Amino acid sequence: MLKALGGIALVICLSAMFTSAWGSGQGGGGRLEGAWDARVTIRNCQTGAEIRSFASLTTFMSGGTLVDSTSGTPQALRTPGEGVWSHVSGNTYRFSFKSFTFDAANNFTGWIKVTHEAVLDSDGNEFVSAGGSEVYAPNGTLLFTGCSSTTSTRFE
Repeated sequence: MLKALGGIALVICLSAMFTSAWGSGQGGGGRLEGAWDARVTIRNCQTGAEIRSFASLTTFMSGGTLVDSTSGTPQALRTPGEGVWSHVSGNTYRFSFKSFTFDAANNFTGWIKVTHEAVLDSDGNEFVSAGGSEVYAPNGTLLFTGCSSTTSTRFE
């Protein structure tokens, strides 16, 4: 009976250890989880030259969802970005989010979709990302695309 109880206790301990490691990102995929202070730089897609930059705050949640808030557009003209993220491999991640846009009279003007690939540093406290954005009219017509990059540090 003691052997059976010892075996059950061992299974419970191992299960708890692996669940804890997976949830905390020790397996590699969850290391991006948390809140991040970002410096977003809008870039000329052809030359890479900086057009403007601004602060942003992004939270990557367990399960692969995210929320983004930015100082680049007044909050009255843009909803927070909501989206998804995933672990690609090693320290590389991919994320995408969408936010709805409005004019000063509170009329719906369309949406923006941002997609980036991020590389986390070995300590897990900083990442850089680059990618693009697509701007859509209310009827779903793609109006234009853009390019951007970020440098991000954990919000603490």
